[in-house]
Amino acid sequence: MIEKTNHISLAQRLSINTDVAKRMLVGFIADEVAKTGMKRAIIGLSGGIDSALSAYLSAEALGAENVLAVRMPYRTSSADSLTDADQVIEALGLASLTVPITEMADPLINQFPEMNNTRKGNIMARLRMTILYDQSASWGGLVMGTSNKSEILLGYSTIYGDSGVALQPIGDLYKTQVRQLSAALHIPQSVLKKAPSADLFEGQTDEGDFGFTYEEVDKVLFLLVDERYTIDEVVDEGFGRSFVETVWRRVKVNHYKRTMPNIAKVSRRTVGHDFLYLRDYT
Repeated sequence: MIEKTNHISLAQRLSINTDVAKRMLVGFIADEVAKTGMKRAIIGLSGGIDSALSAYLSAEALGAENVLAVRMPYRTSSADSLTDADQVIEALGLASLTVPITEMADPLINQFPEMNNTRKGNIMARLRMTILYDQSASWGGLVMGTSNKSEILLGYSTIYGDSGVALQPIGDLYKTQVRQLSAALHIPQSVLKKAPSADLFEGQTDEGDFGFTYEEVDKVLFLLVDERYTIDEVVDEGFGRSFVETVWRRVKVNHYKRTMPNIAKVSRRTVGHDFLYLRDYT
């Protein structure tokens, strides 16, 4: 039976020691990149807080001269996205590259006039992944992810798009914890305060897509995932049953996005089943 620490507020339980978190994540990046035999990293810099934090941590771990920031705007991208990304590049002294994706995406998008924004966004995300891996081959760096724990659990990502990366340095930080660590690292205020957005069309925001805020959902996710509460126990904490059930349903149905493709077992030793060695076991 897991002891429930109800005497401590949820906000306190979600709070992190930013000094310790920084040391852990910087060490993780340095160690994982070194294991590949590389010294550099590539990161898609959107102008949002998640990619900014990944860039700050990567620069600390590898040196700013070893981090390439790639901006990949589409014609509907906000102008603020480029200027906010510029602030991060200038603050850290990163090498940078801008690769517009409009002329790559539109030939496919225009073939399907009925295409909705989700499909368009998936095309953009997968094109950006392609560009990052091309630069990985050209520049000789590992592709850094920018997804946080909230997004990963809720399935708010494109498989083989923004989830198609080599490392996820902030993937175990909830969005509220990303904000906390970003503030401690003095990431530019314009980045810290902007509404989280995939920047697919004007006025689009993550929280608008969800129908709830990160502050609300992080508390529910923390209880369900980290503290292993049942739905009933989360409801007893004061959350609406419908909200809790909706969140948990999203976590379950999006599990496939959090795993490598499952291999059908026909031999004695199958990758992912019986052959489970770490990649650096030699």
